[in-house]
Amino acid sequence: MAKKNREGKRSKIGYGSSYRMGGDKDLAAKSEIPTVLGGQVWMVKPDKRAETVNPCIWMQAGVVEFKNCNNFYDCTTCKYDSGMLKMVEKGKQISWQDAMRKRTSLERICRHSLTHRIEKRACAYNYECSKCDFDQFFEDVWTAKTKNPPGEVQEIKGFEVPVGHYFHNGHSWARIESGGYIRIGMDDFALKLLGKADAFDLPLMGKELGKNNVGWGLRRMENRADVLSPVDGVIMEVNSKVRENAELVNRKPYEDGWLFMIQNPDIKGAVKGLMAYTEGLEWMNSEVDRLENMIEEVAGPLAADGGFLGEDIYGSLPDLGWKNLTKTFLRT
Repeated sequence: MAKKNREGKRSKIGYGSSYRMGGDKDLAAKSEIPTVLGGQVWMVKPDKRAETVNPCIWMQAGVVEFKNCNNFYDCTTCKYDSGMLKMVEKGKQISWQDAMRKRTSLERICRHSLTHRIEKRACAYNYECSKCDFDQFFEDVWTAKTKNPPGEVQEIKGFEVPVGHYFHNGHSWARIESGGYIRIGMDDFALKLLGKADAFDLPLMGKELGKNNVGWGLRRMENRADVLSPVDGVIMEVNSKVRENAELVNRKPYEDGWLFMIQNPDIKGAVKGLMAYTEGLEWMNSEVDRLENMIEEVAGPLAADGGFLGEDIYGSLPDLGWKNLTKTFLRT
């Protein structure tokens, strides 16, 4: 397996620590703590200045000493936020808004800046977020349209498996993003398996999708492949660039090639049953093995090490059969 680390950035976990993928040679390192998970070596290093990954706004406003956001900045469905608001109503706790109002004008920054979602921006509405045009734009428009490329990507014989994504066994992916949205797309395996698509039949905004039901289609010449939706939810945004240029999906399936955004009030429940990163790696290995066996039945033995499969497997080996491939791997 080969690893890709986007822009050499380190990711952060927990409070006051960071991690990176390592190898056997790193196990003797003294400056980091080695651990093995799912057959992969991970090197954990405590940070000199402890800081949170996703700081809660109540902490950033100085109301509580420490709290990390565990609800993807979807405050409307956050049990912690709801509990704090009840304490405020009873007069037992100051609100984060009032805490911020006590600061000097230069320190009264936007709640999205407080939580590190945007660069420093002053609050112009005295923390009356419901009246703020920017707040509405950020939550309803900007968050949905802005791509969020994966920090690290693992490769399995040429197929990319990104960190921080959930995988459906029909080869679609889901990624929970800031504000409680779920971004959806097709994985690199399916796209290289079926080759360059001529078009994608995407659902319309407002449509409600059901998990494990057909969510969209991929067309290549006279062939069409139905793809199962990985989650339940209502479509809030569709990637219009994909409608204009289907090639984006094949080139950057986890970046510009995302398909649409879904909103579900139960985010954690929505992704329950999907495969997280480590489980996804093991599953992808088994899928590649299955594909290699199918190829050998049609084209004869592969190289001893399996090698890397191409970017248009069906185009190179049409005898594999379009319907056979979609039934076997897309489960449709």
